[in-house]
Amino acid sequence: MADDEVERADDLSDRDRAILQQIFNPTLPATDLDQRSMRENEDDESADDDHDDTGGILRQKILDLEAEGVRAVEKEGDAQKAIELFNQTIELNDKRASSYNNRAQAKRLLADVEGAKADLEKAIQLSKGRGRVARQAFTQRALINKLEGRDDLAREDFRKAADLGSEFSRLQLAAMNPYAAMCNAMMTEMMRKIARGETDP
Repeated sequence: MADDEVERADDLSDRDRAILQQIFNPTLPATDLDQRSMRENEDDESADDDHDDTGGILRQKILDLEAEGVRAVEKEGDAQKAIELFNQTIELNDKRASSYNNRAQAKRLLADVEGAKADLEKAIQLSKGRGRVARQAFTQRALINKLEGRDDLAREDFRKAADLGSEFSRLQLAAMNPYAAMCNAMMTEMMRKIARGETDP
């Protein structure tokens, strides 16, 4: 590979790498790279669309606790601390869907898959299956189902998340299509032959 090609490969974003991973390895399960891509793709909605009616000072306290919980996971790598913070937000308002969704992410990091699934169910119920939180919860639940080999359920949740605007879920749906996987395998083989000079121009 030429030096300029290496430089171009280094310039790829996490999202681009995730897309290439799905093109060339469509049957592999979601990876940490896919997770980063998922977060990158979720659009930034300033409006809280998780049907939370908490107001004033209490609402700000919940938002601060949630932000602290996210920092605990992302900056400190402390999922247990994050769960404790999300527990506090749920104690303050047990109708807030995003608190359950966030806690589910932290539980997954601690391999508490059953606890994560229960929290995702609650987040979907509270959000009424609409908005940003539902999109994220459907995506998380789809990833769990995919990793556990329940592809039909994974496809169903990826489809719901895609309908709510998740580009990551659209990519996953395409990757789970057996015809797409077959075409990708054929394309990969063709590209290898071209690289080796085994095909006619």
